[in-house]
Amino acid sequence: MNPEQYLEAIESATASGKLKKGVNEVTKALERGTAKLVVAASDVSPKEIIMHLPLLAKEKGTPYGEVASKEELGAAAGLQRSTAAIAILDAGSAKDLLKSITTDSAKEAKEAAPKEEKVEEKKEEVKEEKPAKEEKAESKDSESQDKPEKAEEKKE
Repeated sequence: MNPEQYLEAIESATASGKLKKGVNEVTKALERGTAKLVVAASDVSPKEIIMHLPLLAKEKGTPYGEVASKEELGAAAGLQRSTAAIAILDAGSAKDLLKSITTDSAKEAKEAAPKEEKVEEKKEEVKEEKPAKEEKAESKDSESQDKPEKAEEKKE
């Protein structure tokens, strides 16, 4: 997705809609299910500050995007300071732009879904192989437990 579209949507929503600024407020908006779009800056340091946002957005079915810098994100929101994340709660005049972003992110999610299914299938195959290895290990353990008993019998 084009980062400039995200910035344009934020600028439009700033004038006529409603935004939440900052990682804490964005997280709350996602958890409450009120966020329509979440945008984070990719130059946040340390990355752990925003690492939960894409996962939470995916879980809630909210489109998520990234822009290059915190300064750009803050400026688009009409702030004089930089910000790590923005959530659009009410798009205002940016409804059409938000709708196009939402449909684009839905298409990307559908394209990524088959890849995720293949990964899950591989994980299941690995899980099926592990029990066979564990059975071998258990048989070795039972053999080693039998040996000390035989040694004790010989001592008596």
